[in-house]
Amino acid sequence: MPTILAVLVYLVAMGLPVLLLQHFHSQHWLWHTFAVVAAVGLGFVPIPPEYQRPGFDLLFGFVFISLMIWGAGGLILYHSHGHREKHA
Repeated sequence: MPTILAVLVYLVAMGLPVLLLQHFHSQHWLWHTFAVVAAVGLGFVPIPPEYQRPGFDLLFGFVFISLMIWGAGGLILYHSHGHREKHA
């Protein structure tokens, strides 16, 4: 597998959640917490030997990185609706 393909897949995995956060803003904190927990849970799942191929590794890594960045980014950028500053 070409190295450039892995680099492109992981760049998209990092860029897509950032673009989603920029466009749709942060959602309810529970969804972002669930995404982080799901990513950590996926990280602990043992991969069966019949699936240990480069294509599956790229897919698994894409999902893990996307969930982790979307979840952590949303938690960092989260603002509750009742806690807005009022400008005069």
